[in-house]
Amino acid sequence: MSDLTPQSDAPTPTTDKITQAARETIYLCNFRVSVDGEWLCLRELNDISLTPDPEPAHEDPKDPIAIERLNLMNMAKLSIKGLIESALNLGRTLDSDYAPLQQFFVVMEHCLKHGLKSKKTFLGQNKSFWGPLELVEKLTPEAGEITASVKDLPGLKTPLGRGRAWLRLALMQKKLSDYMKTIINRKDLLSEFYEANALMMEEEGAVIAGLLVGLNVIDANLCMKGEDLDSQVGVIDFSMYLKDGGHSSKSTEGDGQITAILDQKNYVEELNRHLSASVNNLQAKVDALEKSNSKLTEELAVANNRVITLQEEVERIKIEGFYPADKVPRADGSAEGQVLGEARKQLKEETQLRLDVERELEVQIGMKQEMELSMKMLEKDICEKHDALVELRQQLDDLRTLNHELQHKSQSAESGSKQKTEIISRLEEKTNQMAGTIKQLETSEKDMAKQARSLSSNAGKLLQKPQ
Repeated sequence: MSDLTPQSDAPTPTTDKITQAARETIYLCNFRVSVDGEWLCLRELNDISLTPDPEPAHEDPKDPIAIERLNLMNMAKLSIKGLIESALNLGRTLDSDYAPLQQFFVVMEHCLKHGLKSKKTFLGQNKSFWGPLELVEKLTPEAGEITASVKDLPGLKTPLGRGRAWLRLALMQKKLSDYMKTIINRKDLLSEFYEANALMMEEEGAVIAGLLVGLNVIDANLCMKGEDLDSQVGVIDFSMYLKDGGHSSKSTEGDGQITAILDQKNYVEELNRHLSASVNNLQAKVDALEKSNSKLTEELAVANNRVITLQEEVERIKIEGFYPADKVPRADGSAEGQVLGEARKQLKEETQLRLDVERELEVQIGMKQEMELSMKMLEKDICEKHDALVELRQQLDDLRTLNHELQHKSQSAESGSKQKTEIISRLEEKTNQMAGTIKQLETSEKDMAKQARSLSSNAGKLLQKPQ
């Protein structure tokens, strides 16, 4: 997008006009904003004259509304171009704190607000671009999900906040260009909300809608919970698009360091999330093992009680059923022998069950100890990662402050160089004036010397005559 003009197969009067306007001077308030390749250059409007290209007879070349439309279109081009390039260089998903993305939403907000009609309410006149955006739901059923999501957000109280949330959701859905084209093609519906010479009603709106297609290559994850979209002030930051040759290399190096630190911060946070998930899983396993351990302990206690009861019963049967073999009837002896055999068999089963339970308990206790050791190691690792994350955040803050200081120093150096340049120009003017004065004095001195010679010769002649 080095060329700020849209590409087309055959030139038309409209595209020629947009191309020429993009290459010419942009007028914003009391400044002249000149397009210089990929940058803007600001100068104060003192004695600058506007020399527009010839336009059709029915259009005023100095129409302020047309100039506003061209300004907004060019700012949208620069904002979209800078956002795409910076996002591709960054190589990760964008969030709400990314400065070029915030500036893009500010520029889009200004474009949508241009030429809005005022609607009278009981609180006064109101201008909001939420009304035109609601039309998308009627024209494209796919947009109904975005509109419903915006209306369900709890923190939004004004139409302005809902419009800002709608733009962010449409960008995340990668449908912003399609939705803008849909409403721009229905100018009969837009006329209810916009003036006839508004940006959305003219060709500049179609150009911006076409430029938005490039944003489909960007992945954004914007969290709007807790973000105050109702009271934000949308101001375009021109410093992101102005030339700064003396500071460009330093800022590029600082941006690279900030990007590296941000990548490290994101990696550490992701690793922290994985470690936290592992800790939670291990904690759940430990809880399950503790529960099973308690159950096994209860079963072991019950088994011990049953073993003790059976042993007491066997002893009682032995004492009560001990008779000499010749005095005991066969029927009674066989019955008591069966009972004693069953008791011994049950005792063996309970003893085996107790041994199995004790072995299982020992295994569970060993697993619990291993889990506790691994949890301690994970907690230590998490503490180390947290300390590293704190250090990275501190380095990031230091780099940001250093970046701001460099910017201030570069601005002060530029202002000082401008002042010195003005002083030098004034001194040169005074030097030229003094040189002219010296030349005049030299010529007058020569004239006076000639006059003195002529006077002396005349005086000599007069003195010679009386003699």
